[in-house]
Amino acid sequence: MGRRRGTLEGLVQLTHPIVRSTSIDGVLVCEPTVHTDVRGFFTRTFDLDSFREAGLECRFVQHNQSRSRRGVLRGLHVRGSAGESKLVRCATGCVIDFVVDTRPWSSSFGRSERFVLDDADHRHLYLPPFVAHGFQVVSESADVCYMHSASYVAGEDIAIAWDDPTLVLDWPILPPLLSDRDTAALPMAEIDFDAAFRPA
Repeated sequence: MGRRRGTLEGLVQLTHPIVRSTSIDGVLVCEPTVHTDVRGFFTRTFDLDSFREAGLECRFVQHNQSRSRRGVLRGLHVRGSAGESKLVRCATGCVIDFVVDTRPWSSSFGRSERFVLDDADHRHLYLPPFVAHGFQVVSESADVCYMHSASYVAGEDIAIAWDDPTLVLDWPILPPLLSDRDTAALPMAEIDFDAAFRPA
């Protein structure tokens, strides 16, 4: 997916981001237009009209940001109970992001896909409810931003083992730097997703 560029002179004619499907049902890649000149760049990080036209979740109630150093791996995480939609992007640096379908009712259950998120192409990942993701930083540091459709509730997050042997995820830096929670996370086969998820 190549980088698209425009000029800052044409800001009044900003094009909507391209929204592409992936191998996991409901997971989308959003590619914004990047406008550059000698001063730097401008890009639109969220476009309500584009999301509505694509039939996507538009009601985001939290915007969170993390900063991590090279080798840090955060994930794999998914929210239980009623779930949430997420829009994920890397504001500075570069990360390798893996998305895993943890919906037992999905035709792509257990499938994973690898994405590069960085501050060059500015692509975003749209994640529907009950789909897990995690990322590892491959630049010196990285800031990752997340928009959430539901407020945080303690105890509803589920952590899945980053090295689950059934997923065979090719994380680029081994061993990774992990939190205690992610170190202790269980493989998918030991998690009852049917009990954890309560779709509306």
